[in-house]
Amino acid sequence: MEEEENQNRRRGSQVGRRRNVDKHRHSWGKNLLEDYFIPTTLYFDVDFRRRFRIQPHLFNKVMHDICNYDAYFVQKCDATGVLGLLPEQKLIAVIRMLAYGASADQVDEVSRMGKSTTLEALVRFCDAVENLYTRDYLRRPTPRDLQRLLQKAEARGFPGMIGSIDCMHCQWKNCPTAWQGDYGNRKCQKSIILEAVAGFNTWVWHAFFGVVGAQNGLNVLGQSPVFNDVLRGQGPNITYQVNNTVYQTGYYLADGIYPRWTTFVKSIPNP
Repeated sequence: MEEEENQNRRRGSQVGRRRNVDKHRHSWGKNLLEDYFIPTTLYFDVDFRRRFRIQPHLFNKVMHDICNYDAYFVQKCDATGVLGLLPEQKLIAVIRMLAYGASADQVDEVSRMGKSTTLEALVRFCDAVENLYTRDYLRRPTPRDLQRLLQKAEARGFPGMIGSIDCMHCQWKNCPTAWQGDYGNRKCQKSIILEAVAGFNTWVWHAFFGVVGAQNGLNVLGQSPVFNDVLRGQGPNITYQVNNTVYQTGYYLADGIYPRWTTFVKSIPNP
């Protein structure tokens, strides 16, 4: 009889814990939606973008696409019948980690998620974004895109400009010991170099990533495929006129380290 009573007591306590977890999850999700997704002030869009580096309508579009792509982000019941986490919770945790370089432990106060769940959501989010948006957003411009870029650059006083090119040293905190000699930069830090070409609206249509940290923009340019089409004679034919001189090739805005090629225009020293 005692053993049966103990089992009943344990079952009752487990049911109580499940109810408490259900109540807490529901209240956490409700508070999060009220804090970030219900526009109670005139500055809702501004505050949202300041916190997550993304506009609310774009966040909703990304959330809708990712939930359709991966059912992991959809709210569903677990094995005990308790509702799981909201898709907003998972995406908010992931986007804050990416936007601020935060760890999983630093976003748990906002998302109320465990470390392992947050890291799994991060991996799945990156995989979904790569598969969903690479074809549209990380690609070379089509002739129609190129014409639009040239028109907007000319309206800003840069006829013939395709975009801006530069290199960024991304610090690699957890670089493997065997690779630390190659990936050490001039500041004795471990880093990887990203070469990118971006338009005025931060559309990155060229990204060359993974070069070791102990190099500069010239070394990266020698390995980069950014001019492969030009070398094969397949580059776009761009004609523009500056100071009564007609040019037949487009150019990139660059800083002083890049060579004096017709495809590079250095920053204006005294604009």
